[in-house]
Amino acid sequence: MGVTGLLEEIAAIGRDGATGGYRRYAWTRADADLRAWFAGTAAGLGLDVVEDRVGNQWAWWGEPDAHPGVVTGSHLDSVPDGGAYDGPLGVASSFAAVARLRAEGFAPAVPLGVANFVDEEGARFGVACSGSRVLSGAMSAEHALGLRDGDGTTMAEALAAAGRDPAHVGRDDEALARIGTFVELHVEQGRLLAGPDEGAGRPVAVGSSIWPHGRWRFELAGEANHAGTTRLDDRRDPMLALAALITGARSTAADLGCVATVGKVVVRPNGVNAIPSSVTGWLDARGPDEDAVRRLVPLLEERLGVAATTESFTPDTRFDEPLAADLAALLGDVPVIGTGAGHDAGVLATRGLRTAMLFVRNPTGVSHSPAEHADEADCEAGVDALVRVLRHLAG
Repeated sequence: MGVTGLLEEIAAIGRDGATGGYRRYAWTRADADLRAWFAGTAAGLGLDVVEDRVGNQWAWWGEPDAHPGVVTGSHLDSVPDGGAYDGPLGVASSFAAVARLRAEGFAPAVPLGVANFVDEEGARFGVACSGSRVLSGAMSAEHALGLRDGDGTTMAEALAAAGRDPAHVGRDDEALARIGTFVELHVEQGRLLAGPDEGAGRPVAVGSSIWPHGRWRFELAGEANHAGTTRLDDRRDPMLALAALITGARSTAADLGCVATVGKVVVRPNGVNAIPSSVTGWLDARGPDEDAVRRLVPLLEERLGVAATTESFTPDTRFDEPLAADLAALLGDVPVIGTGAGHDAGVLATRGLRTAMLFVRNPTGVSHSPAEHADEADCEAGVDALVRVLRHLAG
């Protein structure tokens, strides 16, 4: 059971024929097909699949309530027109590693699990890692269920449409207690392993930290009017405020040593010959200095004269340092690197769980794009590393 073959099994699910990218959103048909694939693959390996109160899937080798176990895995959902590796590589690699350990006759001393976290990207409802956030209590069930997608459907309504009971959703201490150590493998979203920096030329690295990052919503009000008959001096055009937000975010981020992007916009009524009545823009900001990231939005609020709504914020996240050092030594003193991308592993780390990450080289650094790629040899190197890590931690 190779990782490339496993990825091929799901290659057609949620793929857009025009762009070649993936649209695998939470609680949709594509999501249901991926969950069925996860359950079927787990069953084929003799693993028992259970779900927590949020709908995250856990495939267990051994009795998970007997002793806190070692868990690996990632997510299967995507951003709009996302790539084939962000998330699925971690899940497929986990199954490939378990298959190899079984074939080698390995007998884990503690339960060994593979996880599929739901709605990691937050592409449908706007909050990243909602599956791990609600599971761990970082986000309340009430808040999560009230989130709306672009069509106005709440998460509660989407769950009900998928045949699930929204009232069951909530923090799950029983599921959390089963996790002794969590190790997430992920394609690198950057070029530290492929670029000119120290560590380049290595197919695998160990994660050290995740930059603090947040998402904010800006509601920019205007006045609907005719695009051809309204004098410029009479216009209240919120697109001008949007332009100021976009350019201001970039310049302010540069001044603070951060990165910031307005990547999602909703224009109302969105007519080519109409001055908009309002615009909503979503800002994503990240950086190595948490104070700088937190200062960015107030500076933009002052510049625009509007108040932003915080949709999510994750503070500076450090993975378990002794564990990271142990795994780096185990794998032959591989690089230990930080990342600006958020992950479920980071959410679990902020809630006090013993957590680590492995990164697989991305030759171009491109991610959240159909062009995202990892070479087959590097993917197999990632599985090799994960096998060694699981054997070490669960032996």
